[in-house]
Order: sequence, then structure tokens, then C-alpha cells
Amino acid sequence: MEPLTRRQVLRCSALGLAFAAGGARAAAATGRSLLTVWLEGGPSQLETWDPHEKLSQCGLIPTRIEGVSFSSFYPRVAEAAHRLSVIRSVVSKEGDHERGTATLKTGHRPEAGVDYPSLGSLAAMRLPSPALQIPAHVSLVKSQWPARAGLLGGRYDAFRVADPGGALENLEPRAAGAHEERRLSVTRMLDARFGAAHQSAVTAERDTRDAALKMMSTEQLEAFRLNGEPQKVRDAYGSSAFGRGCLVARRLLEQGVRAVEVTLKGFDSHARNREAHREAGETLDAALGMLLNELFERDLLQRTVVWVVGEFGRTPKVNKADGRDHWPHAFSCLLGGGGIRGGVAFGETDPEGVKQEPKDPISVEDLSATVLAGLGVDVNAELIAPSGRPVTNGNPERRLLL
Repeated sequence: MEPLTRRQVLRCSALGLAFAAGGARAAAATGRSLLTVWLEGGPSQLETWDPHEKLSQCGLIPTRIEGVSFSSFYPRVAEAAHRLSVIRSVVSKEGDHERGTATLKTGHRPEAGVDYPSLGSLAAMRLPSPALQIPAHVSLVKSQWPARAGLLGGRYDAFRVADPGGALENLEPRAAGAHEERRLSVTRMLDARFGAAHQSAVTAERDTRDAALKMMSTEQLEAFRLNGEPQKVRDAYGSSAFGRGCLVARRLLEQGVRAVEVTLKGFDSHARNREAHREAGETLDAALGMLLNELFERDLLQRTVVWVVGEFGRTPKVNKADGRDHWPHAFSCLLGGGGIRGGVAFGETDPEGVKQEPKDPISVEDLSATVLAGLGVDVNAELIAPSGRPVTNGNPERRLLL
């Protein structure tokens, strides 16, 4: 016999399989979910959701939010903009990519001794989906700093899928029938032998193995595959990894997955800012515009909080390389769905690019608390760090909540 069974499958536990027990198919989801569209590299607010005539390197187009224009790179998102709100006054204290990413994804500035969980991990923990047999927290498309569970433990880490719509690694059994059962019987025998002396470790491994086996046989795995999607729909999302990721995200949300993150790179525009944003915008506009429409048409938007954000914005002034540098002082995001208002324009930045502080600034901490409140998560629920210190969240911005 070969050594312990499915070593490849058990590796999935390190990737953060956040499972819950349940039946063969997911029932209709009753709780809310979080969809994060992560714009890696720090998108310029001036070439996305907050363009100004004197400062932007692109044209402006009207949206379906009164008085609000977007970059001309986003005609499809502009048409669907009224389904979300645009926040133009996010303020962060972190202008470094890694620290800025951690701050936005967790709602806390990084600090020694506390490994803060991402909002997606909190959603997976606070909003259980008992019928789910696939991970409750999923990250689509490779990201340099994917969402992590931190102090919540690996159970709530994101299950990472680098190639959305492609084959999932380590989920096809290497044996079947009697051969498979013999392997499992050996594993159960070893569990019993070592369980008395190492009960917690054996129990954790057994639970992970059982969840992995359940996932390998559930029909819910079809949510990761695109074979059943009409070609017309697939074309509308686009053939890029991000486009396929957005389509897989919609399918996962239909199954009741509690947190999905889709990453689009290409916004680190220290040089050739306009060209970088035009190229990334073509991919983002098609996929995000289609996704917002499908979420609405399939009655998913009312139970899905959607936010579109990166780690910071870009300087109002263009540098010598025709690029923009890091700017955490006032940047933009899109936010809506779930318990969040749609069609609101929140905050303003200086159209001349002189004043640094925006009108109605909202800190990352308060923005993250607003996201959690929109999910129906109690932002005051106690969470204790390993040091024994309670973790506190920001304050939700009530003007953005239903």
C-alpha cells in the first residue's frame, strides 16, 4: 500500500478550506455574502471613479448617479453605477503596497502581535452557511497578498484558485471503489492508534480529510466550472483570468459562498499612468459591468455586499515618467448591495488637486465597519487577540446604510 492517503488533497487544508457540514447540494442561501473586487497596485481615483477635468488623463462620462462622472474607460460600469454607491473620500495612513493591502483587507493597520483577519474571513465565520460543502471563503486569480484569516486560524483562510474556470488541483481521487476504501480504512486505523496520545491533532486532520472527501463528491463543485455557461455569457465577461473569475464569483455566490475575492492587477502606474489604466480598464469594465447586471437580474445583489477597491489611490500630479505615485490621502471605491445604499455619491476631492483632505473623509477603519454592517455582522461582537486584548472595529457610516 502507498503511504497515507491523499496527501495531495490534505494539502488543501493549508490553502484554507473553510468547510461546513451539509447535504449534497446547497440550499438557497439565506444570509448575506461579501464580494471583493480587488484592484491590485493602487488604482488612480482620477482615472476610475473620481475624474476631474483639470487633472484626469482620460475623458469623463456621466453615470446613472446624478451629477457623478466616471472615467471614460468605464462605460459599462457607469451604466450600472446606480446599483452601487461611489465613495470618493477614503483616507488611509498606509502608502506601502503590502501594508496598504493589509489595512484595506482587514480594516486595521498592521501592528506587531496582532494578526488581524480579513473581512472575508470574518464573513465566513460570522455568517455560517450550513448546507455548504465547498469553501466558504474563496480567492480567485493569484494575488500577491491574498486575504487571510489571521487570528481566526487557517480554517477561515481563503481557498485560492489561480486559474478560475480551469481544473481544480488535488480534487480528483487517485483511487476508486474498493481500493479507495482500503486506503481510508488504513487511515482510520492510524487515527485510532495515535488518537489517544495526540487527540487534538488527529481530530483536526480527520475533520479536514472528511471535509475534503465531501468536497470531492459534492455537486457544488460545479460552481467552479464554466462548462455549463452559455458562450455568449462567457464572452461578455471576457476571456481573461479576471473575467472568468467574475463569472465563477457569481456562480459561487449563487451557492451561498460567504466571501469571494477576485483580483485584477495592472494599476501600479508610476509610469505611463494613462496607458496602464486604459488597459486594465478594458478588462475591468467588461467583467464588472456584466457581473453587476447579473447580480441584479438574479436577485443576488440584495444579499451580496460588493466593494471595488485597491490599497490606495494615486497622486493628483503626474510625475516625470508620466505616471502617478502612491496617494493614500483621498481615494475612491465602489460599494453597494446587501444593506448598503445604492446611488449615493459620498465625499468629494479638490478638483484643482491642491487641497489634500477631502470633504467627508471616511477612514479605512470606518469603511470596513460599514462593509461589515452592510453584511449584517455585529461590528461590536467581541474578538480576542492571542495576547488577550480585544479587537475593536471602526464605526459604520450610517449615511451609507439602508
